[in-house]
Amino acid sequence: MGINLDKPHLWKQDIIQSVDLYNTWFMDFAPNAFRQTRVLTAKSVEEALKVTSYLNDVSPDILQNHPEVLSILRMSTCPPIARDRLIGLAGVSKNLVQNMEDSQNPHISPRMKKEKLKIELQRISEIIIKMADPDIFTWLSEKRNPNETEIIRSSTIVADRLCGAVADPIIRNAQEKRQLAAITDVLKHKGYLLSENGVRYDEMKPGSFAFHTNVPVYVTGNQGGTVNIPVDVAIMPFAAKAGDIPILLEAKSAGDFTNVNKRRKEEAVKMQQLRNTYGNNVSYSLFLCGYFDSGYLGYEAAEGIDWIWEHRIKDIEQLGI
Repeated sequence: MGINLDKPHLWKQDIIQSVDLYNTWFMDFAPNAFRQTRVLTAKSVEEALKVTSYLNDVSPDILQNHPEVLSILRMSTCPPIARDRLIGLAGVSKNLVQNMEDSQNPHISPRMKKEKLKIELQRISEIIIKMADPDIFTWLSEKRNPNETEIIRSSTIVADRLCGAVADPIIRNAQEKRQLAAITDVLKHKGYLLSENGVRYDEMKPGSFAFHTNVPVYVTGNQGGTVNIPVDVAIMPFAAKAGDIPILLEAKSAGDFTNVNKRRKEEAVKMQQLRNTYGNNVSYSLFLCGYFDSGYLGYEAAEGIDWIWEHRIKDIEQLGI
């Protein structure tokens, strides 16, 4: 017997309550999450301004030694330049720009030929210098350094542009933290302990749980072999025996009905891979908050994927914890 997948008569009311919960959170907490990110981003902008001598020196050497400034420089132009637009305008390689804007490790590929690198960085430099926003960086036309007020003002404006471009990820990250905190509260109340970061799924002790755990699965076709799939929450019940796979839970939230149906196949693929690897009794469920309509729920139910609504979080006990 399922938790929610076999109860379509409850879906309509659950959808309403889930949307209400998400909207309440969004109105109360999302603006604060955005503001906090903007403050941190403004500090990054200030650092980028210092590195480039307040845009007075956007040379190829600066770009090579500080590739992390490129995404900030794109938002410093009039109008702001999208990544692909910069690639087209400057006539540079896509890999160069993508590597420089890698969120985890901004870098210049050591395999790129030095002469080509110098030419392409020079092209990027010329675009940024030519299009730097004169209304934000008023000191450029006067060929001077800015005062403290001008630095703060320009950094805040560029930070707003950067945050506006990534508003959805900011909200998703804040929502995920809140969802994982809610799950943590329930599990700790039942006596579960949070495992150390990096614990393997098959090394978890009974009565423990872990976040963002990789679980290896078999894949078929051209990519054959084993790959790791990330799972938001892994829970090893107190009654687990040696060799048992943890209960797996995916935290998902959505601020509108449009995008959820585009991503619903991802969970179906994960479920199929898990079953092929660990058998049909593997426990893989969703933890939902927000805009998930009956079309999405019906699709997941047809794939044998159950879910727990955040507004009825106590249903998590039905997973056998």
